[in-house]
Amino acid sequence: MLVLTRKKGQSIIIGDNIKIKIVSINPSGVEIGIEAPRDINIVREELLEKVKSLNMEAANLKIEKDSLNKLKKILKK
Repeated sequence: MLVLTRKKGQSIIIGDNIKIKIVSINPSGVEIGIEAPRDINIVREELLEKVKSLNMEAANLKIEKDSLNKLKKILKK
């Protein structure tokens, strides 16, 4: 991981077409602006992790529901 120190108004360039700019710094956090092509997905990590977690929970519920349905069929025989 590359760690850089930036001040308000300063930027970081990634590749040829991504620019990250420090917009403001305050006690509750740092605001950054990101300029990137529209085909580049930019997602907050905590949201991505939440979606992954919810998808895993949903997959487990489906597996449990399928297993329960199979068990019910077996018990009916």
